[in-house]
Amino acid sequence: MEAIKKVYNFLEEAKTFFLATVEGDQPRVRPYGAFVMFEDKLYIMAFARTNATLQVEQNPKAEICAFKGKTLRIECRLVEDDRQEVKDAMLEKMPSLKAGLGEKGENAVMLRVTDATATFYQIMEPIETVTF
Repeated sequence: MEAIKKVYNFLEEAKTFFLATVEGDQPRVRPYGAFVMFEDKLYIMAFARTNATLQVEQNPKAEICAFKGKTLRIECRLVEDDRQEVKDAMLEKMPSLKAGLGEKGENAVMLRVTDATATFYQIMEPIETVTF
């Protein structure tokens, strides 16, 4: 639990993170900023049926990277969780998303971060690794 809170707090401070997925043999990277902690699990939000969500369906392996004076890199798998409660938690945290997601988050895909190894770096040196 402590590990995931440390990762979540880092993402909160960084505000923006980058999600890397794979399309065939080509890596794809894009910026994200919507994430939430629900039931002591980390979720990121993607808009429904984008290239990113289609890539995750084909290959759930992903990496997340954020920078805030230090760097955080997370090797993980992303698993879709379509429960309304998860979408509600995301909309409660970031109500401004309702304009694009709909009142009930119907245009959101919530991806749970699983099998994660998160490494914090100072410059290029790893300073701490946690799993969750």
